[in-house]
Amino acid sequence: MKSYLTLLALAPIVACAACGSGFNDQQAQPSQQTSGPASLQILIGSSGQAETDAVKQAAAAWAKSSGNSATVTPAQDIGQQLGQAFAGGTPPDVFYVDASRFADYASVGALEPYGDKISNPADFYESLRTTFTFDGKFYCAPKDFSTLALVVNQDLWSKAGLSESDVPTTWDQLTAVSKKLKDSGVTPLAIGDTRDRIGAFMVEAGGWITTPDGKQATADSPQNAQALDYVRTLLKDKLAQYPKQLDAGWGGEAFGKAKAAMTVEGNWIKGALQADFPDVKYAVYEMPAGPKGKGTLSFTNCWGIAAKSKYKEQAISFVEAMTTVDQQMAFAKAFGVMPSRQSAKDAYAQEFPKDAAFLNGAAYAQGPVNAPKMDSVLADFDTGLQKLTTISSKSLLERVQKNTQSAIGG
Repeated sequence: MKSYLTLLALAPIVACAACGSGFNDQQAQPSQQTSGPASLQILIGSSGQAETDAVKQAAAAWAKSSGNSATVTPAQDIGQQLGQAFAGGTPPDVFYVDASRFADYASVGALEPYGDKISNPADFYESLRTTFTFDGKFYCAPKDFSTLALVVNQDLWSKAGLSESDVPTTWDQLTAVSKKLKDSGVTPLAIGDTRDRIGAFMVEAGGWITTPDGKQATADSPQNAQALDYVRTLLKDKLAQYPKQLDAGWGGEAFGKAKAAMTVEGNWIKGALQADFPDVKYAVYEMPAGPKGKGTLSFTNCWGIAAKSKYKEQAISFVEAMTTVDQQMAFAKAFGVMPSRQSAKDAYAQEFPKDAAFLNGAAYAQGPVNAPKMDSVLADFDTGLQKLTTISSKSLLERVQKNTQSAIGG
């Protein structure tokens, strides 16, 4: 699976709240710029050898053309390694920052807010710029991204007497087609049991956990309750099941084993199916729209630059080179990510036409919660979602609301 899924599973950053490293207790102090050739240290959370090789090749090309040097190191556990490096005062110059961890870093001054210094920052998708904006500052250039989409097993679809015209585009249609699939003897939908999947329905209903700036909790809204009530109905009626109910570790595995006709996943599912279930025939469609229209979730990383780096100018030059359209397309071909620049959209769509649904989702995607100190809150929310059929949406969301307010102080 691609880097997003890998990074989402990483252990919490040592440097974040309640970890006791001291990193969260004081603002990081920026360093002065050092002139002359730089020796950049770059830490990446790689999805595998293909990504590592591609980044190393791109870094070597930048170093040769700029007269600097760049050492790329794939992390074993990027959250832990970054936390230790920051706590010890020796962070790498450039590093991957997962969107779900971004606010923890930005809130304590660990990141250089350089986003507007990159050429044409408005070319990055607006939803991605918002994801990496904190206190009104665009901090770091989005590296690439993925969105969630509806993945359909074409053989199971046909066996149920369905055609492409039956692909659901609304919640009502999703319910209707799921009933037909269930009647044919197959589980209609496999969906992950966390907010990283179910949250898409919250967005489609017009809700989310916080305001876009991360300053206010909005978890206990009627929109979120409507979304969770809808998902609960799917689960109770066996129109949807969690992967563990299908003896699978995640939605893609259940889908690949033909235990479900549909799943909700990101474009990392392509590599997983090719590697483990190459005979499965499938197609990808945009998520069915909810009461407030289309919605999905995005998963992304940015190129973080340490506030303590002595080579900020060279680091920005490095990120500039990594985020050109040509380089982003090279990364896309090498390890399957989608470019974060809108100007690369046509080239990507031409190269990967089957990914259109993932790419289109960028226009209306919701990024991770953009607030610090939310790890334990969101983990508790996930625990509640795993019991969604036995608890009320109202009580669950009230708990999330209370915990979120406590975490963000408002």
